This record gives sequence, structure tokens and C-alpha cells, in this order.
Amino acid sequence: MKLQLSAGLASNPRTYPIMEGRVAPDGIDLVCSPVHGSELFWRQLHFGDFDISEMSMSSLMMAIANGDKRWVGIPVFTTRKMFHTWILVRKDRGIDKPADLKGKKIGVPEYQQTAALWSRGILQHEFGVSPTDIGEWWMERNPEHSHGGKMGFKAPPGVNLSYIPTNTDMGEMLLDGKIDGALLYLAGTNNLVDRSQADLNNHPDFKLLFTDPLAEGARYFAKTGIYPINHGMVIKREIADKHPWAVLNILKAFDQANAFAEKARRAAVEYHFESGLIPAQYKKAMETPLIAHGIKANRKILETAAQFSFEQGLTPRLMKLEEIFAPQVMEQ
Repeated sequence: MKLQLSAGLASNPRTYPIMEGRVAPDGIDLVCSPVHGSELFWRQLHFGDFDISEMSMSSLMMAIANGDKRWVGIPVFTTRKMFHTWILVRKDRGIDKPADLKGKKIGVPEYQQTAALWSRGILQHEFGVSPTDIGEWWMERNPEHSHGGKMGFKAPPGVNLSYIPTNTDMGEMLLDGKIDGALLYLAGTNNLVDRSQADLNNHPDFKLLFTDPLAEGARYFAKTGIYPINHGMVIKREIADKHPWAVLNILKAFDQANAFAEKARRAAVEYHFESGLIPAQYKKAMETPLIAHGIKANRKILETAAQFSFEQGLTPRLMKLEEIFAPQVMEQ
């Protein structure tokens, strides 16, 4: 069986073996197309271009909750980040801690995107800053080029949301001082959805909200055990229903690709410790794998994402994992 697969250009060594054809699911001939994630999700939600693809976890939950059953999830999780540590603010706005975001004008590429979902949830639960505490949200993607546009997305109750005009972008508004910061800033991605270009991460007028993002990420992980999942994989439901065996074969292939990457990572760790340049007490931590696919290894993370989605008014009910993922994988 020949199927089209697409994963984002931000794919990593744990997906390269699939995209490069070194690993393939049994019984499936994959035609792989790398597409930037922002564009990929828009194309999938609007046009269903690919049989199998990477997918925003937030968009997948919203789509299914609102009756769009074209896709079913496979618990392969291609990207994870501590996105709340990426919050960027102007230095002249007196924003030195999360509470200072209250009442401010904050940009976001897309309000519903998973990175924003996690950042808002962590701001609320860890620092007491709810989405409605922000004075005004400014969203860069207009309805025609947003993921939520296909689902009729509207700002949740109590959220003051405006769209950045198409004759400018988030970067320009930040530089002009029209907005105070960005929950997530994407620049220079050259895709059909995002349009900011200015390099603000190296601009003297801007800083990260968390001055030591690694320390904040480590603090959150130590407290919660959560390494936030951003993207997963989906397959067209009609294919999964007609060929149910394909779902587990795809999961097994990604597990194999993940194992290849883990073997290479551990070899690199061992090489660095053999040099004697890294203190030996860090060896156990460096050897500990952080990435695993499947429901069992990630249930808490997925259920937290579903909780945040419901709390933030993106989904009308608390989504159950059984609604999101194929039945074949629920015990994996």
C-alpha cells in the first residue's frame, strides 16, 4: 500500500530515519514530503493533502471535539519544547516576571496552537496569570490562513483578541512598540502561513521573560514530570478503518526510528564522558531517555494538554484520549 506522509521541516533525528527511507512500516510504501509545520497543519485541516502527517495536538483535539472526524491520532510525538520559556518581551515595558504580563498586549502566531496552549496553561497554573488577564491578544494569522479558520475559531469568552493587519506582522508591531511581547515569536520561516521576518531574539530592545530558560524548564519538569508534547501524528480515519493493521505498523516504525536516534545519542554521551571534560555526576542524567512514543509513557502529558484546552475554552468538553487516538494503540 502506498501512502503519502508529511512531517514538518523541524523534524529531528528521531524522525529522520522515516523521512529518509531508512525505516519503513511493514506493508506500506511511504512517499515522504517535508513541509513546515505551520503550513502543513493548515493544508491538512483545509485540504487533507496527506494520508499520514504530523499534526498540532491542540488542533487535533479541537477538530475532533467539533465533529471533524477525518483524522485519528497515532501516539508518535515528533516535537516537545518548554515553550513558556520562549516568551519574548520588550525591555521598556516593565515586564520582569510572569505577573507583569497582566494587562499587556501580547502577540501570538495563532491563539489555538499547541505551543500557546501549553504556555498559557503553565502561566495560569504555575504563576497565576490566566488568559483573560492579558489586556489584549494580537494574532498574526488571519482566519483564511489559520488552523482555526477551518473550524470557525472564535476567541473564548473573556479573551480580548484582535488580528494583526495583513499589511504588517507581529515583528513589525513589536519593533514599533504597538504590542508589548510575544507568547511565541516565529520569524523567517518562509511558509504560507507565518509572515514575520525580523530577528528579535538578538535585538537589544527585547529579552526573554525567563532570563534563565533552561533553569525554568528544569524547574517545571522536576515539579510536574511534564515535557510538553507539541505535535503528534495522524492518519486519515478512512484508511485506518479500511486497513487497521497499518496503525500499529506505523507506530512500530517510528519506535524503531526513535531507537536508532537514542542509540546514537547514548554513543555521543559516552564519547563526551570518556573525554573527561564533563563531570561524571552528570552521566546518569545525560543517559536518561526523555523521548518515548505511545500512550502509556505520555498519558499524563496528553491529559494535561486536554485539561488546558478545556480550561481555556478551546474545546467544549474535556477530551478523552479514546476520542483522539486509534483504538489499536490505547494499550501501547
